[in-house]
Amino acid sequence: MATPNYGYEKRQKELAKKKKKEDKLREKANRKLMPSSDGLAPGDPETDVASLERDPPTVPELPTKNG
Repeated sequence: MATPNYGYEKRQKELAKKKKKEDKLREKANRKLMPSSDGLAPGDPETDVASLERDPPTVPELPTKNG
């Protein structure tokens, strides 16, 4: 029976880890260059904390039984 080549397995794990990290950094760079329209853009009135402090969100009033 052949013995396991632990060095090869370790190298493959390192390469996979490196590739995953590079992909993650590439995706992060793409997000910085092209912000999506998910409402997470800075300065967006819905997510901007400063605008929420100035203009708190309004809550619609619920109808009551009396009126």
